[in-house]
Amino acid sequence: MPNPVIWFEIITKDPDGLADFYKNAFGWDVTEKMRGASGIDDYVLARPTGEEEPERSINGGIGGLPPNGYQGHLTFYLAADDLEAALQNAEKYGAKRMMGPEKVPDGPEVALFEDPQGHVVGLVKPDVAI
Repeated sequence: MPNPVIWFEIITKDPDGLADFYKNAFGWDVTEKMRGASGIDDYVLARPTGEEEPERSINGGIGGLPPNGYQGHLTFYLAADDLEAALQNAEKYGAKRMMGPEKVPDGPEVALFEDPQGHVVGLVKPDVAI
């Protein structure tokens, strides 16, 4: 089964400033706060079209840095029904596991890996609406 892109994420040292940038420069709705994975408390939903379920876009999130010293990323998330199996398959082809699988409070199960060239890519179990 293919794994479509269903979410994007920007983790940064200044999430409020970046959310304001995308709101002002591109008209994104960045008003709804939520709790992210790995202890990220300052996380805002980013809706580029302003719609909860957009037809021609995907929604995402902008959040602060976790407390472990991580420097942040800009990434996309692929849908996967079995995150552990997807991580193991990616590792078989040269990926490096970064996080998870981990359950987001009141949200989906997620995981992160670095592809063979060092790009951060996420996996999300699509059984919970984002």
